[in-house]
Amino acid sequence: MLQRIQTIWILLSVLAAVFLFITGQDVEVFGGIPVIQVASVVLVLAGAFSLFSFNNRKRQILLNNFSIIINALLIGVLAYWLQNLSGGIDFPEKGIEPVFPLIAIICLFLANIYIKKDERLVKSVDRLR
Repeated sequence: MLQRIQTIWILLSVLAAVFLFITGQDVEVFGGIPVIQVASVVLVLAGAFSLFSFNNRKRQILLNNFSIIINALLIGVLAYWLQNLSGGIDFPEKGIEPVFPLIAIICLFLANIYIKKDERLVKSVDRLR
């Protein structure tokens, strides 16, 4: 059932990962290794797989938790990158890259809340049968 509210939240987190991939082209953290691009691709794939795993809610929650962990690590990597840029973190033209993983984490938390709500609803209906 792709018309559930958690589908919208997961889709928004996937869009945040796509925007991070687009805006993170100039980010060089560890000597030219494309950490941000690889993590963004992994997040898009995990989000797409989670989006179409609507029959298996436990797998969907597991994939969302995996994506939350990757996004939290990305926030740390991007904060490290911002600190090492010239001008410090107070320089106003640093970039918007750290905002996208934060948006994705919030969306994935909300998606997990609604998935758990659906799980409780299905279990309560099964008890009545």
